[in-house]
Formats: sequence, structure tokens, C-alpha cells
Amino acid sequence: MTSAALSPGMAGLILFGIFFTLMFLRVPVAFALGLACVPIFAIEDRFDLQNLIQETFNAYNSFILLAVPFFLLTANLMNVGGITDRLVRFSRALVGHFPGGLAQVNVVLSIFFAGVSGSSTADAASQGKIFIEAQVKEGYDVSFSVAITAVSAVLAVIIPPSILMIVWGGVLTVSIGALMLAGIIPGLLIGLAQMATVHAYAKRRGYPTYTRATLRELFASAMVSVPALLTPFIIIGGKVFGWFTATESACIAVLYAGALSIIVYREMNLKGLYEALLDTGKLSAVALFCVGTASAFGWLLAYYQIPKALLEGVSTWGMGITATGFFIAAVFLVVGCFLDAIPAIIIVGTILQPLAQSAGMDPVHFAIVGIVALAFGLVTPPYGLCLMISCAVAKVRIGDVLKDVLIMLVPMFLVLAAIILFPSLPLFLPRLFPPGTL
Repeated sequence: MTSAALSPGMAGLILFGIFFTLMFLRVPVAFALGLACVPIFAIEDRFDLQNLIQETFNAYNSFILLAVPFFLLTANLMNVGGITDRLVRFSRALVGHFPGGLAQVNVVLSIFFAGVSGSSTADAASQGKIFIEAQVKEGYDVSFSVAITAVSAVLAVIIPPSILMIVWGGVLTVSIGALMLAGIIPGLLIGLAQMATVHAYAKRRGYPTYTRATLRELFASAMVSVPALLTPFIIIGGKVFGWFTATESACIAVLYAGALSIIVYREMNLKGLYEALLDTGKLSAVALFCVGTASAFGWLLAYYQIPKALLEGVSTWGMGITATGFFIAAVFLVVGCFLDAIPAIIIVGTILQPLAQSAGMDPVHFAIVGIVALAFGLVTPPYGLCLMISCAVAKVRIGDVLKDVLIMLVPMFLVLAAIILFPSLPLFLPRLFPPGTL
């Protein structure tokens, strides 16, 4: 067997050099990852370009990844079937009397929406259309309205079911049921931090507040929302108790959302169903294409043992669990600014996994730290997909809202630090179940 033509250092230089050059030239991430692999496959005699195609399509041969389009479809069915509207009314009755009432509703709806969709981009797109213009009309600053809509959307990848948890569990072989349980407390803490931020803004800037809903109004809005609010319990409960797999839970979520939209709420027609399916196809194609090219990129990293070479120096630092947690969070925070979360998990997650293991870090704790840190990248330039979507809806520049976004991220960073310092926060719920049951 002949040796590799390229050393790990040279292969890494070619891969990352071409990738970042293409990113600088504004080539889409998925294409940049694939194109960065082409020179390696051309140089190595034992490879050919057929290997690139094969490794890309091998990533799609995964039953778990079928959950991605199904969860996206669930979110779209919610929007066209009247489910989101009912959750808005319930959220308003619940927190509308808090300072900055409509912005508080924005955050609470993101928490509810996160429990169903698993997609931050779907959240940002749908809630941007609902809330940004409405908040501006009620006297909120445009920059604040865009920032809170974008920032609250990141909850969808932290609070289960999360598409990132599905990908992480499938790629790094971690219990998806445990990940779903582990994301609940961190997600709710971040949601509370965002509500506290809205409270501070509202007091300082005098944002309007709704009158407190009566108990009758609260009860009535809760009753019509109960069927929709049962969705996350069905998804998470079924996965945790072993009634069905993650992919099967996503299929059941689609059937349940469809039944609510057609039979219970009776607001979805054939046109709405067509639009939901079309939008799901577009979003799924983008997400899964990233998975394919990132997998080919990651396969080359593994072949040349580039992760081992990159971590040789780091492993000599002798970091404990806490220091390792902060190092991992810092890496994911930086990477998340430039790379979509799914390829970041496939590439960076596999690189950092041995470091987390050597420090004795629980695999579920490692996953939650990585996912929460990557979630911040959805609202930080230059990538910041949720921020770009919200700015596009409001027709404003990212630079005009960046100050408010950074302010809102501060309390969220404190929650991330708490997750690292106190592993029991994410691990509390998974530890309630006997070993092996998840």
C-alpha cells in the first residue's frame, strides 16, 4: 500500500486555504466545501473525483437525516394551518402585560415554536413577517425589533426537537433522546434571559405594554392552543420512551400538524399545502446539500488525521473539564460566524470530540455546549443566517441592527458560561432516566 502523496499539514493547508478563499469570494458554503476537496482528489493517485461524489452521497444514506425535511415541513404546516396564530394569541394572553408586551410575545412564541419546528431559519422567516412590522407600528425601534426577532429564533435549535441535535446524534453517535432532554433547561434559561433583556429595553425606552388578560381570556386562548402545545410532548416523549425513532417522531409531527391544520383548525387548503411542501423542499435541499459536501470534507480530514495534528498542541495544555468546555465553546463561537451549523458539527465536532473525551467531558454536555455556541453564529456576521433573514424582511442593513444584537447576546453568553461551569444544568433531565434507557 503506497503512502499518501500529501502530508496532514499540506492537505489541511489546501483544504482550509481554498475553503476560506472561496468564502471570501462569497461562494455559498456548501459549494465552497465541495470545491475545496477537488484538488485533493486530483492530487492523490489513490483517489479520483468519483470518490468525492461517493462520499457526498454516502452522507445522504442516513435514516436519521430524514428527520430534517419532516421537521421543516411541520413548521411550515403550522404557519399555513393557523397553529402559529393561536400560539401568538396564547403568548399575548400569557406575557402581553409584561414591559415590552409584543416583544415578550415574540420571545415566548419562539419558545413554543422551537418545541415543534427544530429550525431557526423557519422561525426567523415566519416570525419576522409577523412581528417586525407590528412592533415598529407600536413604537418599537426598527433595530430592536429586528434584533429580538433574530436572536429569539436561535431557540429553535436549542429547545428540542432540534435539527442540530438530530445531526449531532447521527454523526457523533450520541443518544438523540438524551440530547433532546438536555436541551430543555438551557433553552428555557436563554429564553428567560431574552425576556429579561426585553424588560430592560422596555423600561429604558418606554415601549408599550398590553393590558393584563383576564383569567377567562387566558383560559380560552390556552384551550385552543393545547392541541398545538402537545406536539413537543408527543415528539420528545415518544423518542425518550422508545416508542419511535427520531425520524419516526418527525413523521408523526407532520401528520399531527397536518391533522390540526385540516381537521381541527380547518385553515389549510390545497394551495397552502402546496406552498408548505415547496418551501420545505427548498430549505431541505440547502440543508442536506451542506451535509453532503461537509461529509466529504470531513472524510478527508479524517483520512489525513488532520484533527489529531491540530489537537496535538492543545492536548499538552492539560485542561480540565471546565477549561476544555470554554475552549470548545470559543472554537464553535468563532466557527459559527463563518460556517453553517450543520457542516460545523460534521467537521469541527469530529475534530473536538477526542479532546472532550480526553478531558472526561460527558458526550451530552459536550454536544449541548457545541450546539448552544453554534446557535449564536446564526445571528453574528458574516454568516448570521437568522440575522440576514430578519434584516431582509425589515429591509434594513445588518450594520444598523448589530449593536442591539450584541447587547442581547451578552446575557445569553452568561447562560452559556453557566452551562459550562455547571454540567448538571443540561444533564439533570437525562440523568433522571436509568442508564441505557435513552
